[in-house]
Amino acid sequence: MNLRTILKYCIYATALLPLVIFSQYISPFHFGKVVVFRSFVEIMFVLYVVFAWRNPSYRPRTNKLFWAFLSFALAFTLTSVTSINSYQSIWGTLERMGGLFSFWHYFVFYVVATSVLRTQEDWITLLKITVVAGALSALYGIGQRTTLSMFIGSGGRSRIFGTIGNPALFAGYELLNIFLALILASWSSKRQERQFWLISAVLMGLAVFLTAVRGSILGLSISLLLFAGLYFLRTHSQYAKRALLGLVGLGAIFILFSLSFRTTSFVQNSSYLRRITDFSTSSYTVQTRFWAWQAGLKGWSENPKYMLVGWGPENFNIPFSKYFNPKFFNGPGSETLFDRAHNMFVEILVTMGLVGILTYLWMFFVAFRYLWRLKDKPEQGIAPILLISMIVAYMIHNAFIFDTSANFIVFFSSLAFISFLADPQPAPANPQPLMSKHRAVLAVLSVVAILFVYWINILPSKANYSTTRGIVQGWGNDFNSAMTSYKKSIAYNTPGKYEFRNRMAQYLLDYSTENKSTPIFDEAVQLAIKEVQKNAEENPLDYLPELYLSRLNIILGKDDSKSPYNDEALRHANIALSYSPTFVRTYFEIGQAYLNKKDYPHAIEAFQKALDLNPNVGLSYWYLVAVQMESGNVEAGIKVANQALALGHTPGEQDYLRLANVYIKRNDYPNLVKVYEGLIKLTPSNAQYHASLAVGYAKIGNIDGAVIEAKTAAKLDPGFEGDARGFVQSLGRQW
Repeated sequence: MNLRTILKYCIYATALLPLVIFSQYISPFHFGKVVVFRSFVEIMFVLYVVFAWRNPSYRPRTNKLFWAFLSFALAFTLTSVTSINSYQSIWGTLERMGGLFSFWHYFVFYVVATSVLRTQEDWITLLKITVVAGALSALYGIGQRTTLSMFIGSGGRSRIFGTIGNPALFAGYELLNIFLALILASWSSKRQERQFWLISAVLMGLAVFLTAVRGSILGLSISLLLFAGLYFLRTHSQYAKRALLGLVGLGAIFILFSLSFRTTSFVQNSSYLRRITDFSTSSYTVQTRFWAWQAGLKGWSENPKYMLVGWGPENFNIPFSKYFNPKFFNGPGSETLFDRAHNMFVEILVTMGLVGILTYLWMFFVAFRYLWRLKDKPEQGIAPILLISMIVAYMIHNAFIFDTSANFIVFFSSLAFISFLADPQPAPANPQPLMSKHRAVLAVLSVVAILFVYWINILPSKANYSTTRGIVQGWGNDFNSAMTSYKKSIAYNTPGKYEFRNRMAQYLLDYSTENKSTPIFDEAVQLAIKEVQKNAEENPLDYLPELYLSRLNIILGKDDSKSPYNDEALRHANIALSYSPTFVRTYFEIGQAYLNKKDYPHAIEAFQKALDLNPNVGLSYWYLVAVQMESGNVEAGIKVANQALALGHTPGEQDYLRLANVYIKRNDYPNLVKVYEGLIKLTPSNAQYHASLAVGYAKIGNIDGAVIEAKTAAKLDPGFEGDARGFVQSLGRQW
């Protein structure tokens, strides 16, 4: 087997990588795909260098699309060098597996593919494997709607994500594959084969709709209309005309249906229909996109440097945090950290400036220009029109989301295919066999490549796996083993260490909420502080490490009001605040640190500031209530609590109980009733809460309610029956 054949098989194999899932790793749907892809490309690079050296006719093909792609890669490089955090720009994050280092692999893959695949048969083979992988991913996604455990993410899932891990990213991957499948169908001479590709396209189209990603569905709909229109203009086919009119009609029917029935129970009772018929720009999901874009654009326009070269790839979180909209935080579990703009064009503008966005758009322009010239050539069939429609769908989709590895693999494979269609060249002569000097160089480079794969891909994989072992051991309450695993992952000192350190810190924070402090635990917290401090030093303007440091110090200082740890907690929280002045949670940490110090006026001031930033967050009210009451200012605490209850903000169980004790002492039965009604909503099977509510109802004259609650308490716990019977009879009612 010669090197060209090996390279072809490697190229074909990359089309299957979107199916890769590393289920036992952090970022299971992205991490594995990228480390395997990088390993493939690094090996391919070595083979290709030697192969092209021996066979000059296979050296890189430099047309306009090549130069456009290279220009974007160079812009990526320049903006990584000028980045606010070059390390993150180069290596990316564990969550997304992006960054400059990975991106150059896509360019190398493009070069090898355009140089080695020289015949239409070669490209058809690649497209076939790509589409089959897309169809398999779609089937996997449909399987997620079942309860079969063999499908990761199954359980009757309403929005599928296939093997990509996110509905929006999955929809983008399938969008590209739909049009590649249609190209294969148009080129197939055999009926059964043509039917197979058409069925695959329909299957993947169904998968896009099952993601319920409105931007992707919009992109698919518009691109199909565009295809029908372009095909009609080219052929004046009556079938195309009917298809175009049919698609317009379906679109009109859907819009009318949405406007007429979106408020009906039929639509509202279906999470899917409710989502795809919601065109409102005021929905929370849409609003978060606008807020993220606004924050990013404010950061981009901050000064001429950022306008020209941006904040640096992989650093959208910095301007996002600096101009954070407090409305993002609406309570525990809120998504308050956008590491991507959820709009590829805004993302590139903010992180790579005008240099990045212009070269990015140039790639699309060159591709469109090539395809427009090809669309009327009969020998190309309808492939150019389908590819034009595909790119339009992709751009619309990318206006609402971002790219990751699976999308990049298919997109850059498509660009390479466009390069082949636009600039076909005769297949070179059969490759020449390697001479001894070529074999020697190949042997040396192969060793280098193997070492490179080990250092850059295998070691991070081992570190990642060690971290997930720590997570699993933590779930099993095995503290010592969990800490050993976290220490092991950090000791690898590989890209991803930022997340590994933060994971250890988060584990200790979670552990502290349910376990008492011990010398071993305090020692572990000290280690976490030391490691997270490295994150703070290595990631300037990133508030998250500072916030972790604040929380870890609060743990160490909680039992001693004079502890220096509380001062350290305040110092780090204030640094975090300087990076993100409107981030609500930072004020919670400041308030907690002051509570540790028994400095109630400053604690009240901090929690009040959090409340002022976003008055719709119930948690801020209950923090303020707690500190007001702990400081002895019961009247002020009750006032805030009543205000929160009137606004519909629900406290936690302990907050309710704290309020209940206060209302009991004050004989405030109307508010006491509200408290126990709230407690029963939280824990409806608690007999004591029903019994207490029965007493409260009796005190305010609601005798019927008192009887019902007393009987409910007795039913839930027979031990209450005697007292409940006497209580009901004392009200003049029969048991």
